[in-house]
Amino acid sequence: MSQTHTAPLHTSFEGIARLRESMASVYMGNIEAIDRLIRCLLARGHMLIEDVPGVGKTVLATSLARSLDCAFSRIQMTPDLLPADVLGVNVLDMKSGSFEFKPGPIFANIVLADEINRTTPRTQTALLEAMGEATVSIDGITRQLESPFMVVATQNPHDFEGTYPLPENQLDRFLMRMSLGYPDANVEADILEQRPSQAHLHNIHAVATRAQVSHWQDATDSVRLDRSLIDYIVAIAEATRNDDELTLGLSTRGSLALSQAARASAMLRGRDYCIPEDITENLHIVVGHRILARSYSSRDDIAQQVLDRIIHRVPSPA
Repeated sequence: MSQTHTAPLHTSFEGIARLRESMASVYMGNIEAIDRLIRCLLARGHMLIEDVPGVGKTVLATSLARSLDCAFSRIQMTPDLLPADVLGVNVLDMKSGSFEFKPGPIFANIVLADEINRTTPRTQTALLEAMGEATVSIDGITRQLESPFMVVATQNPHDFEGTYPLPENQLDRFLMRMSLGYPDANVEADILEQRPSQAHLHNIHAVATRAQVSHWQDATDSVRLDRSLIDYIVAIAEATRNDDELTLGLSTRGSLALSQAARASAMLRGRDYCIPEDITENLHIVVGHRILARSYSSRDDIAQQVLDRIIHRVPSPA
């Protein structure tokens, strides 16, 4: 590691470690989920958390937001929600006779879109430009969203009543998709005893500023990805495109997402270079929702099985 990068990298690593500790004081027992959310933040991505109600999806997202000195908004996605309720609207000022823009909750640094698949496809689509370009266009005027900008969306499983499945182009805007699962018995007992979401969540103090988060993201962009690792990602993408069980393989945008997630993994561990494990540990959560199996039954399971085979079949760089 070069001497010029050691001090800034060390400072960033310490700051990220404080963020990790702050989130773990509220969201207990699943440090892997915390690490994934932080990696997504470092990579300038958006996170989709899919699981049954009551396993802490909202608590995890809120713990991140409250640990950062950034603007935070929460949108409860309901069937009657309109795009203007999310993006904002132009309102006529009767005194001046001109229109004044009233920004919606999307104009924040960390946006929690709770139960995103309970709102209509029309409102889901309203998020596409914001998530893809960090801009919002209303009545012919494009407005830039402030950096950092991250959407953390939660959703219930598709077979739950009253849900609208996210279309593929919407899913592709999420850098990662993950499930949380149930805690083990000991962790659940600690949660019942300490009730961290009630006792600690509202008392969390920010451990990083908006400028620090932007610095971490810039440092992540600078993490070195060797050509052999780039070729490894390309080989994985080609393997998904040629698999007989898939109708849709990994796109070039998906390959870019996997490379950026690998850089974030290295950054989280205090390295300014990537190793093969940085790619493989992100494969399922970055690629799984971007590929489509031919069979509609147990589609996600088949996709994960295909990725397992690809990891073993595609040679990893030494």
